[in-house]
Amino acid sequence: MFDTQLRSLIERPLNVVAFRLARAGLSADCLTLSGALVALGAAAAILGDHLPLALALIAASRIFDGLDGAVARVNGPTAWGGYLDSLADYVFYISIPVAFGLAHPENLVPALLLVASFTITAVSFLAFAAIAALQPATISGKESKAFIYSIGLMEGSETIGFFVLFCLFPEYFGTLAFTFAVLCLLTVVQRIWLASKKFS
Repeated sequence: MFDTQLRSLIERPLNVVAFRLARAGLSADCLTLSGALVALGAAAAILGDHLPLALALIAASRIFDGLDGAVARVNGPTAWGGYLDSLADYVFYISIPVAFGLAHPENLVPALLLVASFTITAVSFLAFAAIAALQPATISGKESKAFIYSIGLMEGSETIGFFVLFCLFPEYFGTLAFTFAVLCLLTVVQRIWLASKKFS
């Protein structure tokens, strides 16, 4: 929901850094893989109840995620890069709630439900992108990205926000996870409605 507004705020500094990284020879794929590894590091920190460290690693992972796209725009995006970026994103999305679920038994059911809601949300997003790619540009609104993005109530910014809340208020993980799962399902309903309008 806030991705577009947030992107407009951080795009300029990201592009400055990305240009320098690209000139130094650092590839977008390297940044993507680094972000995924840092996300797994955050999950490991959660398992060890090192939540301040986990919070710092979550932030670092998302910085890598922002920079990989910016570097890709400098060097020229590739289909492989788009595929790798999506895979790395879901390593991040899944590993954090799974870590909270494994760290404390009372968190396991909320974490499982949240991951299930992520799965349905991912299907609604990827199916929309795949079908929209086959439509005329005037219908699909094609952009210069690997995927055609369908906006939704819960997007990347909101996910990061909830993950930060998980780390700051771990005792409320269950309530936060249930709330997030419901909002994800509302996002699925929103995308179903959008797909019915665009593809009917």
